[in-house]
Amino acid sequence: MSQFDHLDLDGHLLQLLLAVIEEGSVTRAALRLGVTQSAVSHLLDKLRAITGDPLFVKSGRGIVPTAHAQLLAVRARALLDDLRSFSHASVFDPARISQAVTIAANDLQRDLLLPSFLRYVRAQAPGLRLRVIRSGAPATELLREEHCELIITPRPPAGSDILQKRLFTDIYRVFYDATQREAPTTLEDYLAADHVTVLYEPQRRLDIDDVLAEQGIIRRFVAQVPGFGGVGPFLRGNRMIATLPSLLRAHLLRGLAVAPVPVACPDMPMYMVWHLRHQDDPMHRWLRQQLELVVAPCLAAAAEYMPAMA
Repeated sequence: MSQFDHLDLDGHLLQLLLAVIEEGSVTRAALRLGVTQSAVSHLLDKLRAITGDPLFVKSGRGIVPTAHAQLLAVRARALLDDLRSFSHASVFDPARISQAVTIAANDLQRDLLLPSFLRYVRAQAPGLRLRVIRSGAPATELLREEHCELIITPRPPAGSDILQKRLFTDIYRVFYDATQREAPTTLEDYLAADHVTVLYEPQRRLDIDDVLAEQGIIRRFVAQVPGFGGVGPFLRGNRMIATLPSLLRAHLLRGLAVAPVPVACPDMPMYMVWHLRHQDDPMHRWLRQQLELVVAPCLAAAAEYMPAMA
């Protein structure tokens, strides 16, 4: 029988359990929590003694949680929610924040919004730290299992417990290297070109690629990359083209030429998405408000770097 009782548990141990489960590694959990690997190992030993369970077993080069640890993780998330509600029950003061906030975003929205967002919130909350993870084509588990507090995405995952709010709307443009080719001005030119696009794992295409395919517009993709940041090297010095959100010309695809898409395209909305559990949390509400406040200045700054459209 364990020599410990429930009073030996605290929020740090619960947070540590979730970090090791989600990272699948003591080393990565230590980096995420900002502590040493030995500290994580020591606390895991303490948690094993409290629960009477090994919690993790080796699997290949990593570790996986036991069935008991997975059950404990569900309860740990609920307990941490209660602790947050308890700590935020008083008047919320950003200056007293001392924790990391995780936001899931892909490279377009990450580079466009999050550097300014971090500067803005840290001016009010110096103790806040930002962790950014890739959202890919986001699933509800990102929020339900608390891998992040917010997702910024054009594709909000569906769920009765998932909330969203539109941040802005972008349009699609054709990107190309003007030293190598002219812009495609007709559908015939567009279909004759070699195309580059983004393909998220597992096999999730961009919405625009799905829309055009449904219209019977079949393009010849010669390269598919896992993020917008990988498109530029394929376009520069080549005759290939890519149909992507126009805001990319302000940072990741700066210097490339842009032109209208010679077929009808829908707009691309961008949303912030969160879990229902955080709807009335004072700190989370404040974070959402700050993100909304930086959108207009970020879009204005991006417009200054955009070249004239061909």
